[in-house]
This record gives sequence, C-alpha cells and structure tokens, in this order.
Amino acid sequence: MTILLSIKPKYVKEILNGSKKYEFRKSIFKKYDKNELVFIYSSYPVKRIVGTFSVGDIIENCPKILWNEFKNVSGIKESEFFKYFKEKDKGYAIQINKLNEFKNPVNPKDINPDFRAPQSFCYISQNFEEEILFKI
Repeated sequence: MTILLSIKPKYVKEILNGSKKYEFRKSIFKKYDKNELVFIYSSYPVKRIVGTFSVGDIIENCPKILWNEFKNVSGIKESEFFKYFKEKDKGYAIQINKLNEFKNPVNPKDINPDFRAPQSFCYISQNFEEEILFKI
C-alpha cells in the first residue's frame, strides 16, 4: 500500500536539499515493502504533497544508537532529535531513496475536499495516488 507521510516543512526542506537522508519515527507503518512509494506531505503551513521517495532500509534501534549512526545525514539538530524521542526506548530510521520533488506541489483538498492531514502517516488508495500523479 502507498503511504502518505506527514513531515514538518523545515524537515521537508532538508530532505529536498539532500541533507536529510533518513526520516525518524517513533512508530512505523505495518504494511510496506522495501522500495515502497512514499508521498511527502509538507504539513502546516505548506499543506501540500511535495514529492515522493522510495523506502530503503528501516532500522529499528534505541534513539542513542540511531543518532550515533545517522547524525551526519539526519538533517536535524541533536537537541530536536532527542526531544522528539524523549522517554522512548526505540525508534525507527527510514532510509530515503529515489527522491522525486514535484515541480507543482499538490493540494490534497483538490483531490478530496474532506482530506485531513495525518498526524504521522496514512495509507492512500490507488485512486488517490493516481490523482496526485495526474496533477503533478
């Protein structure tokens, strides 16, 4: 299933400029395959689907080990990283492969007027995916 991942605009910028090679999460999607297509939703105030990437490796470990391993390609400050994982024993690092930035970001409300941004991520239907790709 295709995934729509909600990411704060400042981290989307780091992904798009190539300095953020991993997206960090406290929980992970259950349904995915390696090379799964992920749509990047840049959250408030942008509120647009700005690109895609394919899932590389997903590494599960304690935050300290994740930071030590990926800090140079994290696109995030150490203080923000540990604040995000506060009181968590484990976290996930999703490798970002085959990044594709849209020239024309898509407003998901143009596809579905009832669209509600996911807190973290959601699965999207094939029809929704096709509509996004049609609009870019």
